[in-house]
Amino acid sequence: SKSRQLGVAQDKRQGTRQFSSQAMSIVKRFIPLMDRVLVQKVKAEAKTASGILLPDSAKQAPNWAKVLATGPGRVSKEGELLAMNVQVGDTVVIPEYGGVTLNFDNEEYHVFRDEDIMGVIQE
Repeated sequence: SKSRQLGVAQDKRQGTRQFSSQAMSIVKRFIPLMDRVLVQKVKAEAKTASGILLPDSAKQAPNWAKVLATGPGRVSKEGELLAMNVQVGDTVVIPEYGGVTLNFDNEEYHVFRDEDIMGVIQE
């Protein structure tokens, strides 16, 4: 639906999602087609649980990302629209390699096919 593509969706499980103004900017400028998913990687923690600051070389970025926008879905051979497996606002596990990297306003975003998303993190 159009609301899913604009970055603020009514998620039945977790309510309405809000994103930063930079994320909203990309969502308004880039609308995924078919079964594509626009995500932004979750940044690595700069501190340990005990409060120790980590240098950049010690940070290990998780392969997690927030879904910012989704396409309408894939069309089957029979012409049926197959629903997406993820929704705007989901935290997903993405492959380490693959997808397409986009740079907008000094921020990095990634586009993957729905079938490349490895799973959804339940929060």
